Amino acid sequence: MRKGALLYWHIQVTARSKKILFIVLAFLIVIWEILGPDADPGKVHVPSVSSLLPPLIAIAMALITREVILSIFSGVWIGATILAGYQPVKGFTSALDSYLVRSLADIDHAAIILFSLGFGGIIGVVGANGGMRGIVEKASQYARTARSSQIATMVMGILIFFDDYANTLFVGNMMRPFTDRLKVSREKLAYLVDSTAAPVASLAIISTWSVFQMSLLESPYDQFGITESPYITFLKSIPYSFYCILTLFLMWLLSWSRRDYGPMLKAERRARFEGKVLAPDARPLANTEMALGEITKGRSTHWSNGMIPIVTVIGITLVGLYVTGKSGLEATDRPTLRNIIGASDSYASLMWGSFVAGFGAIVLSVSRGILSLREAIESWITGVRSMVLACIVLVLAWSLGNICGDVKTADYVIEVTQSFLSPILLPAITFISAAIISFSTGTSWGTMSILVPVVVPISLKMMAGDPQAIVGEPLFLSTFAAVLSGAVFGDHCSPISDTTILSSMASGSDHIDHVRTQLPYAITTGIIAILFGYLLVGFGVPWGVIILLGLAAVAVTVRIIGQPVES
Repeated sequence: MRKGALLYWHIQVTARSKKILFIVLAFLIVIWEILGPDADPGKVHVPSVSSLLPPLIAIAMALITREVILSIFSGVWIGATILAGYQPVKGFTSALDSYLVRSLADIDHAAIILFSLGFGGIIGVVGANGGMRGIVEKASQYARTARSSQIATMVMGILIFFDDYANTLFVGNMMRPFTDRLKVSREKLAYLVDSTAAPVASLAIISTWSVFQMSLLESPYDQFGITESPYITFLKSIPYSFYCILTLFLMWLLSWSRRDYGPMLKAERRARFEGKVLAPDARPLANTEMALGEITKGRSTHWSNGMIPIVTVIGITLVGLYVTGKSGLEATDRPTLRNIIGASDSYASLMWGSFVAGFGAIVLSVSRGILSLREAIESWITGVRSMVLACIVLVLAWSLGNICGDVKTADYVIEVTQSFLSPILLPAITFISAAIISFSTGTSWGTMSILVPVVVPISLKMMAGDPQAIVGEPLFLSTFAAVLSGAVFGDHCSPISDTTILSSMASGSDHIDHVRTQLPYAITTGIIAILFGYLLVGFGVPWGVIILLGLAAVAVTVRIIGQPVES
């Protein structure tokens, strides 16, 4: 019997490996034959249709094979092959010793990896000391249904508004055992986590996102002699971030009405009726069952054993943002909260928070006699191990982002779409362009840093008049906001996005399942944002009317397409 099972497994793995290998080789042959093997590897790559191949191949393979690591690496390899003059062997070595190493060597990336590993250590300790189970039991006194747990997850995501990475990792890890107990699918948790993180951080008056967005306006403002504060422009643009606003409303409506549609409906019914929060063939990025086994199997202790380390992470991170921001201020800068956060080092702050809180969790567990020193350290190490796979995927995603920059994926998209631009269609075309670039490159910030310096001058030149007055007009504000909203939309749809990967990791979800179930919801609000938002604003419809129309369209969509989960 065992031999037969092993033979069957070998046949299945072999067949699947052959299929994957065939796809990779087919893509390489297409590149070699269509684009030409006699390219000069020393030339700077010119934006062309080949610029789209690395992200498209990575995305297509991920959706077809469900092998995330192999898929993203294939995109990196093919991009490096293009840059190496279509030499696959040289491209392979370049992908390893240049792009992967570059991603690891980046200080910010290293800080994110260390934070993720350190946070995994915290979860390992609070799982072993029974504190996380205590939190779940305490919270269950106030929220005892799947609906209330989903709304609580949204509220947590709104409260942690200052950074999307912190939002994703905190909320996903804290709410996962709670939603598991109330039979909410991991796919739904990942959706709630992913779709609150970036939208909330981008709409917040003060956050790492808002500071980054307004900083992109400084250069074009100086170029056109505009004296209005970029911060004021950002504040005025918030009502025009239609995708982010509609996404938050859609999440609340789905949770409150207990309706879903598409693949998410199937996932939620599986979790509710079969008690399976994961699909049978799911491969979670974080092995939470290993790190958090004590939550379901071990004893329950006081909720403070789990909450104190979590609150410590948030507290140390906030203190770190203030300290690094104060030291990073220029001599001429006023010490306002906005300037302090803008000058802060969020990655270092997150890393400090995770390791200080991890050390505190160990001390807490030992001092209260819950765990021995050896048990506490071993549980911390076990939690760290559970994050290794996710960190590998993150490094590959960053490498693919660098590849997309070198093959000029974004430049090609901009070059193609510029011919369609007109003042009336400018917000809608900008939104679509930002979505395509973000989807292809997997980075919202990269998309914003590419598009804002291009779109803002185009807007000022196309809209005749005084630049000082133009920056306060709805058409300009909606175009600026369209860059942000489009970047978030593309990021939500992309399987190679770092925040999408982090959401899967923090929620313990299969990454491809998360992308598949979130995609219909993102497309819903994306289409409504275009039709009832950026197209109408181009014709002079006030933003208040647009938001009301958009909310109504979302409600009608959920009512018509959505089905009761517990039907």
